[in-house]
Amino acid sequence: MAVAAAVHGGYLPSKFRRFTHPTVSQIRPTPPPLFISTNLNDINPIHLRDLYSVCNHSCHRFPKLNSEGRVEPVDIDKLRKALLHSYVVASVFTRPDLAPENVSGSGLTGIGGDWIGKVVPVTPGNGELVGFGRAVSDSGLTAAIYDVM
Repeated sequence: MAVAAAVHGGYLPSKFRRFTHPTVSQIRPTPPPLFISTNLNDINPIHLRDLYSVCNHSCHRFPKLNSEGRVEPVDIDKLRKALLHSYVVASVFTRPDLAPENVSGSGLTGIGGDWIGKVVPVTPGNGELVGFGRAVSDSGLTAAIYDVM
């Protein structure tokens, strides 16, 4: 009975107090800064085509594969048409130079350093397209999500 009262009162034996749980930053590294946009004007079709190629993603139901198992490149005109007919688009941008593995210990290079590059927020103009998805809808009954990369 005394042990139960002591544990309930907040006292723990020393063998239980030595273990500390790791913090979230020790378990998972800090992700790079992202910019998420739903503006169609932020998407450059050429960069989107390159993202399709990097992800080995095709717009076709049965894509043609080359000898290396890569899909054929997406036609830019068809991609522009698909973007214009999309109900919602979502694009994700980041700056690869700000990824945790690319940032040096001090972050300073030379006298002025590159601190100005680190404090400027990520935008579609200075970022790289790293994610994309779109939805098509009739604005009433149905919707479908396509091309999530």
